[in-house]
Amino acid sequence: MCLATPMLVKSISGHEAEVQAAGITRKISLTITPETEVGDYVLVHAGYAISVISAQEARETLKYFQEMAELSE
Repeated sequence: MCLATPMLVKSISGHEAEVQAAGITRKISLTITPETEVGDYVLVHAGYAISVISAQEARETLKYFQEMAELSE
């Protein structure tokens, strides 16, 4: 099973972006989603933005991740 994480795009340089979620910042490739803009939320898997998603969908998904983490404690 694969898992993609919603992350907020903070900056873009060419086909690379700096993204952030839960205090974690990463550099990822935008090769698959060249339409991505700063401020968008993207689903990140294996170092690539695989889809642009709405802020609402990102918030809901991150909330579920937090709930799962709390249940596992």
